[in-house]
Amino acid sequence: MSFSDWTEKYRPETLRDVVGNQNALRDLKNWGFNWETCEKKAAILYGGPGVGKTSAAHALASDIGWNVIELNASDQRTAKVIEKIVGRASQSRGFSGMNLIILDEADNLHGDADRGGSKAITKIVKKTAQPIILIANEYYNIDKALRNACMPVEFKNVQRNSVVSVLKKICLKEGIKTDEYVLGIIIDNAGGDLRSAVNDLQAISFGRDKITKDDVAISKRDSKESIFRVLSKIFNGWDILEAMQGTYDLDETPEGFIRWLDENLPTGYKEKDVLSGFEYLSKADIFLGRTKKRQNYTLWRYASALMVMGVLVSKSDKKDHRIYGNIKFSPPSTFRKLGQSKPKRMVRNSLSGKIGGYCRTSQKDAYNLIPFFKILFSNNGTAINISALLGLDPGEIAMLLDTRKDTKKVTKIFDAAEGLIEKEQTEFFKNVITTETEKVKESEEVKPLKDRKMEKSQRTLFDF
Repeated sequence: MSFSDWTEKYRPETLRDVVGNQNALRDLKNWGFNWETCEKKAAILYGGPGVGKTSAAHALASDIGWNVIELNASDQRTAKVIEKIVGRASQSRGFSGMNLIILDEADNLHGDADRGGSKAITKIVKKTAQPIILIANEYYNIDKALRNACMPVEFKNVQRNSVVSVLKKICLKEGIKTDEYVLGIIIDNAGGDLRSAVNDLQAISFGRDKITKDDVAISKRDSKESIFRVLSKIFNGWDILEAMQGTYDLDETPEGFIRWLDENLPTGYKEKDVLSGFEYLSKADIFLGRTKKRQNYTLWRYASALMVMGVLVSKSDKKDHRIYGNIKFSPPSTFRKLGQSKPKRMVRNSLSGKIGGYCRTSQKDAYNLIPFFKILFSNNGTAINISALLGLDPGEIAMLLDTRKDTKKVTKIFDAAEGLIEKEQTEFFKNVITTETEKVKESEEVKPLKDRKMEKSQRTLFDF
């Protein structure tokens, strides 16, 4: 029995070998074979983990004859690295043919290591001379500008029967005896994740040529429910228990989940059902407020029940309601606004902290002083003095001037403040040196006097 990684060993070599997602594979194939004439030169393959996105990308490259250049999540994906590796590969065509550039975990292009990465990829996608495929789990976690520049291809969970057939083929080739019931347990434990099911099968069969239900001792995976799948259970489903169970497996607090319901309720329901849904959400919000005020998180259960069950039962007509999959759910606009305003809020918090520290007040109260400081900054000289006094950076100065930090006025005030700080530091050290010098001189003047007194006393004793 081979001990190599089975997920790689049995990775599909052509699109015909990829199981499930036939519609997605058809769209991907049409994009690939007609890439030269396609308007969008990059595609985003998105969906849950282990549904065949990366395998499909490699299979497409194999079918067409493209070389593959892959930038994994383990690589540092700063703008500089992306432009150096991906940018160069996207423009050059070697003697061996076209290059398919695959960027994994495109929905995680953020943080210090990836700073500027999303913007760099968007720029490369718009002018690429080579095909590019981005792999992502959550489509809406990708920057909007990057999404608009690519063709989206959604991969859904692979059907159970398809996963069973894959595991059967692997068992046959590896010489492992088992039955469909055991394979079903492995698939259920993997949460429908094909890649995880293959990994679990390899782990269970290690050292065995036959596996039974007693050998399947792996615990159920902690597979978090997709936020969009849970929303579908609420807006499109009728099973209250199933909807509530979905929220239990969801990596989201009730305070965060109510924002998703609030955002999608007006578009998900008809007018007469929206009012009923918002009535339940308002009652749930009351319990959320009580939870925060009393710090009693057992009240979350009542908020969750009201928001989930309430919105679900607000559907007035089962027959007239939209069928599953028709509603396109959107992330809360609040999250988007908070993300967009995060740099500004960070500058504001830093500024209020410096103002509060100088004025001996809390940061919260210092927020109210910012408009007053903006008035003071209308005078250029005062602005320089305050900037030097508080040690403001260009971003904080720009906030008080209601302008961008790269303007000449901000630069001028910042440089003048830095010069003033340097001048004051120089004067301070001069004063310190002068004071210390005077102390030394005084000690030198006092010392001879003491010596004279000592000499006089010595003479007196000698004479005596």
